[in-house]
Parts: sequence; C-alpha cells; structure tokens
Amino acid sequence: MPTIAAVATAFHPDERLTAVVRAALKSCSRVVVVDNTPGTGPFLSDTLRDLPGVAVLRDGRNRGLAGALNAGVAEIGTEPDLVLFLDQDSVLAEDLVLGLAAHFADPRVGIAAPAPWDADQGRFYEPGAEEGPDVADRDTVITSGMLVRRAVLAEVGAFRTEFFVDHVDNDFCLRVRSAGHRILRDKRHKLAHSLGQRNRHKLPGVSVSSSRHPTWRLYWIARNGTVLIREHRKDAPVWSRNTGAYLVRWFLLRTLIEPPRGPRALAMLRGFRDGFRGRTDHRYLPPDAEI
Repeated sequence: MPTIAAVATAFHPDERLTAVVRAALKSCSRVVVVDNTPGTGPFLSDTLRDLPGVAVLRDGRNRGLAGALNAGVAEIGTEPDLVLFLDQDSVLAEDLVLGLAAHFADPRVGIAAPAPWDADQGRFYEPGAEEGPDVADRDTVITSGMLVRRAVLAEVGAFRTEFFVDHVDNDFCLRVRSAGHRILRDKRHKLAHSLGQRNRHKLPGVSVSSSRHPTWRLYWIARNGTVLIREHRKDAPVWSRNTGAYLVRWFLLRTLIEPPRGPRALAMLRGFRDGFRGRTDHRYLPPDAEI
C-alpha cells in the first residue's frame, strides 16, 4: 500500500475546511494545511493544529495558489509515495483516495484524479464525461482531488508562482504530460466542486450562465491561458485549440454581459497582450497578495 500525504490550501476558509481535513486523514498519514489568508488572525485554520497528523502553515501573507501548493509540498518532504491536493471545500468520499491510488500500479501514471461533479445540477462539469469511458487519459485535470506520484513532483518541478491562481493546474499537468507520464481521470470517483457564484443572463432567444469572477481574475485567466497556448501549441495542440476557443468565449461573456464592461474588457486585453509578450502586470494582484 503506498503512503499518501495531503496538501490542503485555504483562503478565508469556513467550517468546511475542518471536514476536508478530517476526511483526508482517513486515507492520508499527514495533512498539511496552507492558509493563505492575510493578516494576523486568529483564523479557523489555527483550530486544526491539535489534530494528530495535521500541520498548519500560515504566515499572514497571500502568496497565491501556486505559492501555497509549493509550501505544502516542501513541508511534506520526500517520504510519501503519493501526494493528494485539496481545496478548502473538497470533502472526499471515503473510498476516493484509495480508488485513485490503485491506478499507480501502472508505472506510467503520474496523476490520477476524480471527475468534478456539479451536485446542484446532478451532472459532470466536463462536457462528454457522462458518455465517455470510466477511466480516460486527459491533458489536464483540476488541482482539487488530484493525486500525484511524489517522484513526478520532484521531476517536473514546482508549481508556477508567476501564475498566482489561474491555470496553475493546467501548467503543472501539461508539464507532467510533456515528461511522458499519463494523467487519468476516473469518473467512478466524483468530486463535488464549486465554480463559485453563477449568474443567469437573458439574451435574445437564449439564457446564458456565467461565473462572476472579480475583474482582477480576468487578467490572469487571459494572460496565463495565452502563455500556455504559446508554450504548448505543438505538444498539446488539441488542448491549445480548445483553450483558445474557451478564452474567446470568456472574453465575449465577461465583457458583453457582465458590468463593469470597460474595466473587464481592458483586464482581459492586457492579459492577452502580456501573455504573448511574457510580461506580468502586478496591478492585477488582489490586495495583500504577492508573488
């Protein structure tokens, strides 16, 4: 049986974080909680320090998702065979981790992940997942619920801190694939996952649903997605084409139907520009954040 440790990232967490950690402890020998909440506290994550097998890292700074993931991996060290990554609201089913771990009997597998599930709508988030095979190779999977071979983490390197939050998972997965490892998505294991606040917009003849991201996020979505398309258009052409289409759709939705339209359009246009040029505009970091 492989040894498994978990890294759970948090930002202004609520009581669900405790449930996430307790669920992970059923299959993981250690859980490292990295709390990115800025300030001096006290914070909810502090209440987890007394749980056996739990370590809490919090220095009062928001270093972004990538920075938090890297801190957690460093704290875990090289001992576990597999590392599980979790968001603060990802409460796992009891058999999920061990079910994913079984895939690592194949030495070609670098990552195994569950299928994100919209519990409110009763459907998979990924288009076509319902009709597809139970276990499928993927170019990328989301961070939460992702189980990674520890040796692969050492091989491909750290999570990309310049990305801050958006596309951190895609960048990591694309590097894993480029290194020759398989990424499996097992839809027999569902992960209830939230995409955040969603709004309905009435357009002529159609109703459109969209996620209400803050304007600063739109910059990073556009910039980081453009960087990855530029870097992986040859080794991941299908992913690159799909992501390009996704970014165009996002630009239209976020700038045509979500106010304030001007600042949101400007944020994405600057993101596209900086992605092509390899630049970063730190004005689009949220307050109290650093990379």
